[in-house]
Amino acid sequence: MLKADVDTTPFWSEIETPPLDRLDRNQDVDVVVVGGGITGLTAGYLLATSGKSVIVLERGRIAEIDTGHTTAHVTYVTDTTLSEFARRHGRQHAQAVWDAGLAAIVRIESIVREQSIDCAFDWVDGYLHQARDPQNAQRVDFEQEAALASELGFDAEFLAAVPLVGGPGVRFGSQARFHPRRYLAGLVNAIQKVGGRVYEHSEAADFCPNPLSVTVDGHIVTCDDIVIATHDPVVGVSSATSASLLQTKLALYSSYVVAGRVPRGRIPDALFWDTADPYYYLRLQPGEQDDIVIFGGEDHKTGQVSDTSSCFERLAQTLRTLVPEVEITHRWSGQVIETPDGMPYIGRTADHQYAATGFSGNGMTFGTLSAMMMTDAILGRRNPWTDLFAIDRPALRHGLWDYLKENVDYPYYQLRDRLAGADARSLRAVKRGQAKIIQWNGRKVAAYRDEQGATTIRSATCTHMGCVVAWNDAEHTWDCPCHGSRFRPNGDVISGPAETPLPEE
Repeated sequence: MLKADVDTTPFWSEIETPPLDRLDRNQDVDVVVVGGGITGLTAGYLLATSGKSVIVLERGRIAEIDTGHTTAHVTYVTDTTLSEFARRHGRQHAQAVWDAGLAAIVRIESIVREQSIDCAFDWVDGYLHQARDPQNAQRVDFEQEAALASELGFDAEFLAAVPLVGGPGVRFGSQARFHPRRYLAGLVNAIQKVGGRVYEHSEAADFCPNPLSVTVDGHIVTCDDIVIATHDPVVGVSSATSASLLQTKLALYSSYVVAGRVPRGRIPDALFWDTADPYYYLRLQPGEQDDIVIFGGEDHKTGQVSDTSSCFERLAQTLRTLVPEVEITHRWSGQVIETPDGMPYIGRTADHQYAATGFSGNGMTFGTLSAMMMTDAILGRRNPWTDLFAIDRPALRHGLWDYLKENVDYPYYQLRDRLAGADARSLRAVKRGQAKIIQWNGRKVAAYRDEQGATTIRSATCTHMGCVVAWNDAEHTWDCPCHGSRFRPNGDVISGPAETPLPEE
């Protein structure tokens, strides 16, 4: 049984954020962002730092509702397996979905670094593992999942025995974790620092298409564009028909969480999720004295279970079987929104209005991605995932969307290289006879370890036109995916168009 004094607010609520003003006058800005969670505040930050005048409106307090009730698994690995995406939509679509998630994590890291946000961000491994109860498990071929992820350029490895939980699974590199409330507080400060404004207790009550404006407590804010960043999108200036159609594509689920103290070092600092249906998920939040283990699951359609206390009790019991010494201190629930194809809806819902929803279990990454994509749309910049996640997208079919074109795809590769990060975060990931692109002191390097263990590190940037090279395992060469230049492990040019070697690092 859970103790009566268990805190029923999210663990993150221990951090109080300074109160912000209400909107109290008419204003005129470039962009109004409705919603003060990770999507809205990230959009506000990206737009403000791009030179747009921005107002973010939150009807309550920032980071208090949906983002405030997350477990903050920062992962590009989706609830729908990579092989299932590939089977349904083709390998290019599967790679694109995970590329987008990884791009979002890299963007989070860059914001944390640029703004010096103290939010305990760190890169960690993620483990998909066999459910404890085989009668309630989805069938997953872990070796196939690891092999496909590796083929598509992600850091993945089959394991016969996953740490902590045992049994087979897959280790996925380059996942992350952070303290979401600290992160969003840092975003607010960053927005304000460049002249943006964030208002609390300021509900967007009415929307007008001409002139485009939002009414808040009788005050009118006119703008050029609107970003709808509420968990379940408000209608805004969309037509009632299109808004109703979008709602038919969404399924809302409640998910339950318990958290508690464990001795430092007892739990690996990683993300875990299993193949149960619904699945369980676990992560660590390192502390100064004890660590906090955060464990979630028992999902069901919102409103369809009356005895929700039993969900918490089952969750606590399951956690204690994994970690008997845990002292449970918090319990809370959150909500996730599922879509029919397992991908979020991100894009234009009306003239000069953009929205995003349907993040499933990837709210931190897809929320960030949504902000990136809506910012690109407002600024008139190309984004490689616009068609993939479009709100009005038709059913995806193989061959209709060429994600990996030859040669003319150079802008795509530049964008992917700039956003999507490295193969790994440490030289320890490079085994003898192997090579990887490593994130090294804030930049990407090409790291090779020979059979004797000696390591060679060169710049990962092709000297022709700046793309990031990729390792050719069969030939033991660094190859440029944009225009075909090839280099030896020591950086020397094998063939052009590049004429100079990869520089030493």
